[in-house]
Amino acid sequence: MAAGRPHRPGAFRRTGGTARPAHPRHSCAAGPRVITVVRPGPLTTVQDLGRPGYAHLGVPHSGALDQPALRRANALVGNPPAAAGLETTLMGCALRFERAARVAITGAVATVRLDKVPVDGEVIDVPAGAVLDVGRATRGVRSYLAVAGGIAAEPVLGSRSTDTLSGLGPAKLTDGMTLPIGELTGGSPPARAAAQAVDELLLGVRRGPRDDWFVAAELFASAYTVSPMSNRVGCRLAGSALTRAKAGELPSEGVVLGAVQVPADGQPLIFLADHPTTGGYPVIGVVDDVTPLAQARPGSTVRFRELD
Repeated sequence: MAAGRPHRPGAFRRTGGTARPAHPRHSCAAGPRVITVVRPGPLTTVQDLGRPGYAHLGVPHSGALDQPALRRANALVGNPPAAAGLETTLMGCALRFERAARVAITGAVATVRLDKVPVDGEVIDVPAGAVLDVGRATRGVRSYLAVAGGIAAEPVLGSRSTDTLSGLGPAKLTDGMTLPIGELTGGSPPARAAAQAVDELLLGVRRGPRDDWFVAAELFASAYTVSPMSNRVGCRLAGSALTRAKAGELPSEGVVLGAVQVPADGQPLIFLADHPTTGGYPVIGVVDDVTPLAQARPGSTVRFRELD
């Protein structure tokens, strides 16, 4: 999605469980406090709660798309809520732990294997040298992996989040990359799990600032589907094109998380965590909570309801 004109998905918890015992085939000898990437998946990134406060410099908030899922994963391993973890996309990732570690996996439902053996539960004790493989998501889109101590990548503007639009923060995972693990500092009790995924989402929208440029009632009368062109920048929708009530073009103006921008084709686009801070297409309204979109698979139905 091009910055300025980008017309181009509650946490989904795995089944509950307790920590797994150490694998008997692995030594307990301490290696370096790093994780080695064995399989990066199509898009696995380091994410924390983002870098707010820099929109005036053209830097979006970024951060985990499903923040409740990341918070829960961090709490389960004793990290503070803002500790950095990994966000996978659809096909997961595989990691080798050079030192024994406690890991939590939340978000999208996926089969998790420890040295090729399936394991259950959200919390897993990984022995030194073992490979943990988060498989393809069978429900939802994004899984979140937190390790006790957090991912200790170098922060940029106070955050370790990967921003896929601006390029700030750590690079996305690649084969052979190593990720440092921080020291455990203590966190908070596990957060309550959010609702399970649904195939139809109902999103609350507050109209404006450019709702008068359209027949705005059409937005609330139509059902849309999530396009496979969606990403961390925005969720693109497919459905009935919105009718323009006012012709003309706008100079670029500020946009926020959840802004529903309407490009020239009339198909709404909802800005997500890595959205640009300005845009040239009119914004018909703003979604009050974009969290459900983090786990919305292509083809999911989206409807809007108007908020006061």
